[in-house]
Amino acid sequence: MAGRAASKVLSGARVVLPTGTVENGRVIIEGTRIAGAAPADTPALDLSGHWIVPGFVDMHVHGGGGASFTSGTAEDVLKGVQTHREHGTTTIAASTVTGEMDALTRQAALLSELVQQGDLAGIHFEGPFISPCRKGAHSVDLLRDPEPAEVRKLIDAAHGTAKMVTLATELPGGIDSVRLLAEHGVIAAIGHTDATYEQTVEAIDAGATVATHLYNAMPALGHRTPGPIAALLEDERVTVELINDGTHLHPAALELAYHRAGSARVAFITDAMDAAGFGDGTYLLGPLEVEVRDGVARLAEGGSIAGSTLTLDTAFKRAVTLDRLPVEDVVRSVSANPARLLGVDDRVGSLEPGKDADLVVLDADFTLKGVMRKGAWVIEP
Repeated sequence: MAGRAASKVLSGARVVLPTGTVENGRVIIEGTRIAGAAPADTPALDLSGHWIVPGFVDMHVHGGGGASFTSGTAEDVLKGVQTHREHGTTTIAASTVTGEMDALTRQAALLSELVQQGDLAGIHFEGPFISPCRKGAHSVDLLRDPEPAEVRKLIDAAHGTAKMVTLATELPGGIDSVRLLAEHGVIAAIGHTDATYEQTVEAIDAGATVATHLYNAMPALGHRTPGPIAALLEDERVTVELINDGTHLHPAALELAYHRAGSARVAFITDAMDAAGFGDGTYLLGPLEVEVRDGVARLAEGGSIAGSTLTLDTAFKRAVTLDRLPVEDVVRSVSANPARLLGVDDRVGSLEPGKDADLVVLDADFTLKGVMRKGAWVIEP
């Protein structure tokens, strides 16, 4: 009979649990899982002066480490995944960008295999069903209306691994596609949209539940024409994505969203492209050339922001140290909430017995010092 898996005990840290922070806490790992007990003689790793938080979950990320999730090979995708793991993101849904439908369906098939292998948590299709008026870093020549038959092609190509589709719901077919996605258990996310307040309310009532990178690629909040931002913030059924990199959002805009939606309805994302964890230079985002300078990615033609070079450890530290958000709230936004939306919160997103031993060790200044995924150290503290 096989013996029990070797136990690991992490002690002395502040441990953030769903019920709050435990001072001088202990996390016990047995094999790949968090356990409730360990033999008395199990040696402990002393992490006094540190924090232990759940592994981060990124539901909107396009690449990293010089590799693209949209056009890369399986090896490229895994390189990007590893880059983000080294920054604390232990669970990733791979995001695509607008492309030819044939290319997107082929990439969906490749990504779905990596989901089946456990390397990814699912696929997010950002485009091509978005507004030409709010296209951002998407090729206008490849955009199309969100007709349900076209949306269904992408869902089918993902072989059950599609988790989210971003679409401009005011376009022809948009509301019917929202209903289609809801029926198939896929998140309908409102984004890259030119919708009015009233059109956004209609889409939420039809089943849309996520705001893709709130504020960005949508009409600004107005006092007479509130647009989609007000509708998305006020509805308890909607979770809003925020890119907390200091470029996409002014701190006051982030604070407004957090104050209105609350920590239970905010998901921090990176929207990262290939340059995350890799450096400045020239890259491709789909078919478009992107120049990254001083860590900011912009289209070579036109200068629109083209995703980010953010990693979630940076977003976490910024939220706590600069935005002054409570650690427990940030943990919900960077781990628990995206895990719930992706439907993997039975395994990840919080430190609880029976869940995967995915965790991040931070020092007193909230700088990343260690990452564990499924009981194995990615970075040992």
